[in-house]
Amino acid sequence: MTANTSKQIWIYDTTLRDGAQREGLSLSVEDKLRIARKLDQLGIPFIEGGWPGANPKDVQFFWQLQEKPLTQAEIVAFCSTRRPNITAAEDPMLSAILAAGTRWVTIFGKSWDMHVTEGLKTTLEENLAMIRDTIEFLRSRGRRVIYDAEHWFDGFKHNPEYAMKTLETASAAGAEWLTLCDTNGGTLPHEISKIVRHVINTVSTVHEPPIPIGIHAHNDSETAVANSLAAVLEGASMVQGTINGYGERCGNANLCSVIPNLQLKLGFKCIEDSNLAKLTETSRFVSEVANLAPDEHAPFVGMSAFAHKGGIHVSAVQRNPFTYEHLPPEKVGNQRRIVISEQAGLSNVLAKAADFGLSLHKEDPACRAILEHLKELEKEGYQFEAAEASFELLMRSALGTRQKFFEIKGFQVYCNKGQELSNALATVKVTVDGKEILEAAEGNGPVSALDAALRKALVNFYPEIAQFQLTDYKVRILDSCAGTSAKTRVLVECSNGAQRWTTVGVSTNIIEASYLAIVEGLEYGLSLNHQQKNNEERVIC
Repeated sequence: MTANTSKQIWIYDTTLRDGAQREGLSLSVEDKLRIARKLDQLGIPFIEGGWPGANPKDVQFFWQLQEKPLTQAEIVAFCSTRRPNITAAEDPMLSAILAAGTRWVTIFGKSWDMHVTEGLKTTLEENLAMIRDTIEFLRSRGRRVIYDAEHWFDGFKHNPEYAMKTLETASAAGAEWLTLCDTNGGTLPHEISKIVRHVINTVSTVHEPPIPIGIHAHNDSETAVANSLAAVLEGASMVQGTINGYGERCGNANLCSVIPNLQLKLGFKCIEDSNLAKLTETSRFVSEVANLAPDEHAPFVGMSAFAHKGGIHVSAVQRNPFTYEHLPPEKVGNQRRIVISEQAGLSNVLAKAADFGLSLHKEDPACRAILEHLKELEKEGYQFEAAEASFELLMRSALGTRQKFFEIKGFQVYCNKGQELSNALATVKVTVDGKEILEAAEGNGPVSALDAALRKALVNFYPEIAQFQLTDYKVRILDSCAGTSAKTRVLVECSNGAQRWTTVGVSTNIIEASYLAIVEGLEYGLSLNHQQKNNEERVIC
């Protein structure tokens, strides 16, 4: 740790407003409430909830939080300065802000003279009056104000004197924070450092104590996190950003990277150390609520952030994790993963066996057999790094511990294209405990029909199958030059509500590839349930 340990950096989350501007992301009121409460549990001090009055959804969100407030975070309402040529008291937009009932309000105003004259179609003096009047009005109504200087860095580059005047005006009117915004995301870290240093040096000579400075960076140049760190190292004490870096265009500064970099590497205080271990969980929760696939390769919180694939890497990490990890994954609530692939060595196989609770030793002939079988299957197109459930079943087969829940005797799929609807009918023949079952089911496609028929045939024997859900289905053409005869890899993700697992199937017939993946998905889910029952019985005994 450095001497910065005692310095607090105030994290300001704008996922619910700026993050929700990401293309393809839409949050309901209930979604926003769930995310706000999760951020509150993480210990984020400021949570920007939206723009009350801009839409009915945000109005309802703030009303509901008034009825059931957050436990520790300040919920912040967001709004622009008043419109030109009226008073703040006359602007209905600001009435909606007051009605939101928040203690803190963030107001954004124009810093770039071009935006004032061409965007607002007003004068530079009127823009200063808009900033002053809006902040003074809100202060007179008992609100505390954070001033976001929109397009600050571009404005400073084009007209530094006027840009500084906007900050001076906001400060004199009663703003308690001045946040410098790289709204277009085009500024680089060395520029951020130089300009933030200038602002802080200037402000410190005018105000006593100096008014604190914040940073709000967008990621259009892939430097939002770096820019945020650069600003903090120059003296900024607030960082605005979003969970997972969600935001308009290329996104905002990713708080899932900003927080651990500041706290674990630079020694600043952002959230409680105990809460830092909730970061990965929070990241995945937000992506789930937003209905966006998590970025598996995201730093710190991605599933692959601490994944090791090469045999040499795995062997070294098992001896000393710091050989290939920049920090312990548990610090941010993540975990180390040993990935199985054609690049695997015996170390990978042994590590995965341990993960699966299987007893396997390097001298065991089964260990070498598993490795050779793995490489042959991956040569055919299988991919076990993304389908660990299938690999566990493969290992159990080699060790003779794979339980046989059912056996498929055959299946048929029939597709019918009508005038309006396209549906499919599947029949399957399975045996369970020597009993043969023939079932049929319809679906909106061949895979859906096959899945339904299998479940129908097995549910009377294994009622828990009714709780299994197919949550994702991915198809990859492996040799596109073969045209319609190409080999296909299918990945199927299933869930029982508490756990998720992925299985894989490969074939030149997409139906067969799907069938292989679905069958293993059901089998793996049943094995999980069987293991859980055995564990519960052992506890009782």
